[in-house]
Amino acid sequence: CGFCFHTAKTSFVLPLEEARRGLAMLKEAGMEKINFSGGEPFIQDRGEFVGKLVQFCKQDLKLPSVSIVSNGSLIREWWFKKYGDYLDILAISCDSFDEDVNVLIGRGQGKKNHVENLHKLRQWCQEYAVAFKINSVINRFNVEEDMNEQIKALNPVRWKVFQCLLIEGENCGDDALREAEKFVISDEDFEQFLDRHKDISCLVPESNQKMRDSYLILDEYMRFLNCRNGRKEPSKSILDVGVEAAIKFSGFDEMMFLKRGGKYVWSKADMKLDW
Repeated sequence: CGFCFHTAKTSFVLPLEEARRGLAMLKEAGMEKINFSGGEPFIQDRGEFVGKLVQFCKQDLKLPSVSIVSNGSLIREWWFKKYGDYLDILAISCDSFDEDVNVLIGRGQGKKNHVENLHKLRQWCQEYAVAFKINSVINRFNVEEDMNEQIKALNPVRWKVFQCLLIEGENCGDDALREAEKFVISDEDFEQFLDRHKDISCLVPESNQKMRDSYLILDEYMRFLNCRNGRKEPSKSILDVGVEAAIKFSGFDEMMFLKRGGKYVWSKADMKLDW
């Protein structure tokens, strides 16, 4: 999508065993929840790579919550049959229910209709007992949209609504792969969108202020990314220096994490969901 704030600067993928070693180190340091996002997590080995990591996190590390954020275009039913048991939450990125707007944003999927695909994934989540979540980035092209009806029909456990965020070197600035300035909206625009959808109980809003420092993000080398200065500054890899040394450079704001509702019922075993 045109405003992506974690762009593919390298095509590096950690070997599976190294990835598992890093995840085990994080668990040892106290990790309770992990979310795999990208880019697109299902690109590598057609979803097998992320599937194996999801299985490892749930089965071996016994993490309370394992989730994935995907655009949904590469997910097939076989994946749910093989790995669905180990996944708590699948979040699908959907910024518009108008296919023309999806194309403008850069989420067009060729012949595949993004919205139709969303309903199919919703059905699979129900069949294979995975909690279904929707992530939407509110930007210049969808800020006027009324999504009430469609969101209520899909009935996600959470609808995460983000304000389009600029990160230097990712989607703005001289060395960026994306130019997201044209997508940016004001705080007032964002508030108006939220107000239009205030009756949706699962809505979780995330402004730029809430978002920037309230995530612990690891890149493909297992380095924490500090976004405090408006760009992503990497720590050393946890695989080289350990979690405790690396996390000091993460820029993580625990108070903001709690303030934005980062702690919630995130294990599907604790959700009273109607499968």
